[in-house]
Amino acid sequence: MKVRVHVNLKPGVLDPQGRAVHHALEGLGFKGLEDVRIGRLVELDVADDTSDEVLDEMCRKLLANMVIENYKIEKPETV
Repeated sequence: MKVRVHVNLKPGVLDPQGRAVHHALEGLGFKGLEDVRIGRLVELDVADDTSDEVLDEMCRKLLANMVIENYKIEKPETV
């Protein structure tokens, strides 16, 4: 089964990459931008019987830095 993990910085954590994109978009003439946050998408192909607990453990131990990031797991029924 394919699983997607969306990882984003927690609110309040500075996002220099997002700020650079925000500035670049404004420089290109795009108006009305309030904020830009950059995240990442991790796609996993795992065995069909992989439990939610195991997926959560993967995120907490490696895929997300729990101090500064949040994550959301999407399984096939929502992908």
